[in-house]
Amino acid sequence: MTYEVRIFLKEGLLDPAAATIERALKRLEFAEVTGFRTGKVFIIEVPDQTPVDRVAEMCHKLLANPVMERFEINEVKA
Repeated sequence: MTYEVRIFLKEGLLDPAAATIERALKRLEFAEVTGFRTGKVFIIEVPDQTPVDRVAEMCHKLLANPVMERFEINEVKA
């Protein structure tokens, strides 16, 4: 089984990398951009019987900083 984990800063926290990219896009005449956020994506492969809660535990313990970040876990269909 394969899971995709997406990690983003929580709402309200400053994202300096995203702000820099958004400004650059506007300078390159992509004026329609009204917001931009950065994040991380992990692809995790586990045995089929592994529950999604186990992947969430990985996120809480290592992959995400729960104080500053939120995460989403999605099963990747083959």
